[in-house]
Amino acid sequence: MKLNRYNILLVEDDINLGFLLLEFLQFNGFDVKLFRDGEGGYNAFKNNHFDFCILDIMLPSMDGVTLAARIKKLNEKIPVIFLTAKSLKEDKIKGFKIGVDDYITKPFDEEELLYRIKAILKRTKGFNSGNADSTFKIGHYSFNYKNQLLSSKGNSRRLTSKESNILRFLCISKNNIVRREDLLMSVWGDDDYFIGRSLDVFISKLRRYLNDDPSVKIECIPKVGLILTDNEKPRASN
Repeated sequence: MKLNRYNILLVEDDINLGFLLLEFLQFNGFDVKLFRDGEGGYNAFKNNHFDFCILDIMLPSMDGVTLAARIKKLNEKIPVIFLTAKSLKEDKIKGFKIGVDDYITKPFDEEELLYRIKAILKRTKGFNSGNADSTFKIGHYSFNYKNQLLSSKGNSRRLTSKESNILRFLCISKNNIVRREDLLMSVWGDDDYFIGRSLDVFISKLRRYLNDDPSVKIECIPKVGLILTDNEKPRASN
């Protein structure tokens, strides 16, 4: 199962910037559709499902403000970030009046855009909540996220909220690497050094909770992230 596979509508008429952002966002786990004019972006939104919009203000055929207003009429809850070469107060007020979530002024750092997207998704959708299930099987353990309960062989342990959120994040992408910064941003909303050390402490606790089943491991992949592996062999059918 793919983690955090949100669909982003990107409308940017600068072809070089557009493809740069397309590749950057895809590398960071998003599905992205790129369009170079307002009409194309609007038709794409009408005919496809998107979770997030990134719109340049200065667009051919339909400007970004008009495009955002028309998109908001179709789905008033869709998050929108404006990319703009202008920082005029009037433009920002106009955008916020139609429900735009944020502005980022060109030139900008791609990492800054990524963290703004994640912050908005965390607030509006609950980032990393792509899996509607609340119960996960991990080896011979059963993890109930809603009740924060880790159970095995008739024994149960109540987890803290942080422990539950971290374990759920790992479970959704079981047997696949999750990026450390994605986990930190999802659970803490930041990824500074001290929070990273806090994550290490929680990972150590979760390893202890799961150590009764040798088929289950939480491995650290240096300079990349973490992976929850479950190598339990399926039971033979009768």
